[in-house]
Amino acid sequence: MTSEPAPREEPYDVVLLIEKALTPADAAQVRSLHVELDDDPTIEVIYHVLLPMADAAAAVEASLGVIGGADLIAPPITPSPDEIDALREEYREQADRELAATREEMLATGAHLGSAVVVTEAPVDALIAKVKEVDGRESIILTRPHLVAEFFHVDWTSRARRKLGVPVLHLLEHETA
Repeated sequence: MTSEPAPREEPYDVVLLIEKALTPADAAQVRSLHVELDDDPTIEVIYHVLLPMADAAAAVEASLGVIGGADLIAPPITPSPDEIDALREEYREQADRELAATREEMLATGAHLGSAVVVTEAPVDALIAKVKEVDGRESIILTRPHLVAEFFHVDWTSRARRKLGVPVLHLLEHETA
């Protein structure tokens, strides 16, 4: 008599919001959080990765604010819409490369990926929408340290905790040489 494997229950969806490509250490850290679930044949952990794309117009505006000031004799040259579009395309290509690298790192750990997308809307809003869409059981936010934002509780994690009804874990990315 052969025993049939236990049927899988609903997937255990985890939504992962990242600031940049995951390193092998970051991917391993994320996977290590669900090792005990991997041992249960009725549970399948599925990761959904969100990577926000930098906003080209905001980057240009911020850089002009840094170089512009009372010490300038002539006003700074404002980039044309075509230049902003070119910068936006460059940011999109960079985000696509980082997402592909993250996908590879997660798959190398044996993770099951449900989706991996570059998002252009507000990161916390995208996280909330994805958690609702997939009926996420938890969310993980992986960023570099943002001491001022964290102190004033305006960082992604604090904002997500106020709006989500699932556990939100904030991990700090591993430093790369």
